[in-house]
Amino acid sequence: MHRRDFFRCFCSIALFIAFGHAYAVAQTDFGIDLHGQPIRDLAGPGVRIVVLFFAASDCPISNRYVPEIKRLTQKYGPKGVHFWWVYPNTGDTSKAVADHNREYSITGDTLLDTKQSLVQRSHATVTPEAAIFLVEGGHLREIYHGRIDDRYLDIGQERPQPQHFDLEMAIFAALAGETIPQPGGPPVGCSIVSLKK
Repeated sequence: MHRRDFFRCFCSIALFIAFGHAYAVAQTDFGIDLHGQPIRDLAGPGVRIVVLFFAASDCPISNRYVPEIKRLTQKYGPKGVHFWWVYPNTGDTSKAVADHNREYSITGDTLLDTKQSLVQRSHATVTPEAAIFLVEGGHLREIYHGRIDDRYLDIGQERPQPQHFDLEMAIFAALAGETIPQPGGPPVGCSIVSLKK
């Protein structure tokens, strides 16, 4: 084989590997839905911002935030913001989450983060916690992760009403193209049970 032919062959193989890897990244499974089907797209047409709400069916603090996430979904969904209910704990099976969603009248898009890939990508540590991603040319760029608001000061210490709506202010800023305010304190909730041993 001539040196020129070898170089062409090498370049062809390198391009195949590169494009194959890009395709694999584009086909990443973010989790599964309640029917066990893989979810490969968190955004969809017209979506500018993706918000992940990390929840747990057995976490009372997480359940206290269901009305707030519903409110934000109704308010910002029509403006190109797509909300996902993300269940990262292994105890939250499809049946458990379906039962939980019925009990709390949750009708939004739901996924089970069975490999905790979204937990890692969002740096989430507790439920409830939220992450915001900008949709940029088919890619997701994280711009916020942390608490929803400051209702909880600590476990067992709850304000009657929150004073700072961290998640909503971040969504508002993202839609306006402004600097994203970061959470004013750590999220308070139930620890996400890590798959790592």
